[in-house]
Amino acid sequence: MKVDIRELGQFNHLASQGAERAAESLSQLAGVEMDVDVTDVSLVTETVLAETFADRSFVGVELGLEGGLEGETVLAFERERALKLQDLLMDAAIDTDSDSESTLAKSSVTELGNIMIGGFIDGWASHLGTAINMTPPRYTEANGPRILPDQAIEAAKKHGVFLFESKLRGMDVDLDFSLYMLPEYRQFVQLLSGNESSNQIPVNRLSTFEELAKEGAGNAAGQIGMMTGLDTSVDVSRLRFVPLSGVPKQVGNDQFVGVVFELTGLPSGYLVVLFDEASAKTVASSMMPGGSEEDGIGTMTEGAIKELGNIMTSGFIDGWANVLQTSIEHSPPNFVHDMGESIMSPVVGKLGQQQDYAFVIDSAIEIDGQEGQCDIYALPDERELARALSALPAQTE
Repeated sequence: MKVDIRELGQFNHLASQGAERAAESLSQLAGVEMDVDVTDVSLVTETVLAETFADRSFVGVELGLEGGLEGETVLAFERERALKLQDLLMDAAIDTDSDSESTLAKSSVTELGNIMIGGFIDGWASHLGTAINMTPPRYTEANGPRILPDQAIEAAKKHGVFLFESKLRGMDVDLDFSLYMLPEYRQFVQLLSGNESSNQIPVNRLSTFEELAKEGAGNAAGQIGMMTGLDTSVDVSRLRFVPLSGVPKQVGNDQFVGVVFELTGLPSGYLVVLFDEASAKTVASSMMPGGSEEDGIGTMTEGAIKELGNIMTSGFIDGWANVLQTSIEHSPPNFVHDMGESIMSPVVGKLGQQQDYAFVIDSAIEIDGQEGQCDIYALPDERELARALSALPAQTE
């Protein structure tokens, strides 16, 4: 079975519109201005689900979908933000020891979730030209991926599950949270099949490429550890399908130090390696005999980051070339030191001349415990990636 990239883009657009309606509902009900940062979709395995939701405590509203689209939808808040939302909805502080107030708070959040998710799926029903019915909403509390429905977790174990994630952000209050949509796998693959075209990718190859992304991130982390002597591990690595326009905003406005590479071959594209400033200094100093006394981000730090980035990038893409049976080369490193959005906007602008969406591989590498972090963003040309994946020998579903 194959999925059409254009159809995946259409459903991503509909999910984004649904998230906008959900944000409007929350703004009206709670009196806070909300904005949608980005909506992406991933075909994720059980391992990725565990990594994505690990070490966090959630409060959520879950409901099922029936009819034209089947599956599960979850509105998830980290617990501390859920308490803030309850406070806003009740216009009074929550006394967690009061059974009546606790029940009222749960009821308020449940009803809010029902309204928001209802707005979220309206566009899907319109696009499909059919009714989508919702089961009654259910208030849930859980740690880690257990906040997700059991059916979704079981599907992730077998063949992966499509996970739509819309990240909503409070404009004047700390109320960031995510809205997750998990359509039933086989029905959704049928909806994505479209017409036979060069834009189609074998669906089981998406999970293959996910594994390549994780392997590449592991290789990159190993290079950091070998060259610096610092304990290094991959925190999370995902292959996400996102609107290109949302990538710079997602990276954010923190200051980063890193390198940008242009990839040539099949697929072409870009790879960006970013360290926060403190991590860049730590890594660079560890690579120099006797450390570095350099103030700020100077020429020695730049040289070290360029050298490390070169080696990391080679390790990251070697696996792609081997599995895709193609040749992929990268340009010399272009050193960058700027806000995240400013770094990513030119990259997105170049790739966006040919496409509106991209498969973005983002990997977070943890350095020396949680003292430092390196983020890798790989943006392959979607059509060339589709062609390379489709050319591989067929796999059974």
